[in-house]
Amino acid sequence: MGKITHFVHQSVDGFIEGPNGEFDWPVMDPELSAYSRALTDSADTFLYGRRVWEMMAGFWPRAEELSTHEHDLAFAPVWRATPKVVVSSTLEEADWNTRVIRTNVVEELTALKESGAHLVLFGGSTLAATLTEHALIDEYQIFVHPVVLGGGKPVFQHPKQRFGLKLAESRTFDSQVVLLRYER
Repeated sequence: MGKITHFVHQSVDGFIEGPNGEFDWPVMDPELSAYSRALTDSADTFLYGRRVWEMMAGFWPRAEELSTHEHDLAFAPVWRATPKVVVSSTLEEADWNTRVIRTNVVEELTALKESGAHLVLFGGSTLAATLTEHALIDEYQIFVHPVVLGGGKPVFQHPKQRFGLKLAESRTFDSQVVLLRYER
């Protein structure tokens, strides 16, 4: 059986983007970059909701033109080569080795897990909420950055039920980003 890992950056006050949709606050130091690279290297497929997909697709295909950051330069070719799935009811198609799932999301992602695939869900609170509701996320890797945004989009949309998690790891990176890794 495969698994879905939710990889998400959040502020200390629990937001994945600022009040105006900004995502300019995560810090990718070399230690955190190496950790995230190991996680993404373990994935068979990258998983996105439409909004995060649009952000990623707007940057990673041209990352070498837009950035000189070591993390970006190392991850860009990995992003382009790795198969991707976007869940969206409005997106018709997507480039860069990407499949769009428009309907039967739970069934389609369950089938991928049952095939043995390791999917890494990047950010996105709406898709994460749906997958959490259906107990499809096996592991939550929450990276808490030392910033208070004062509002924005919360990391967790309102879950319909309460559920417990097991803390599998906590770790502080050089940039004072704290990883909280939970298993379901």
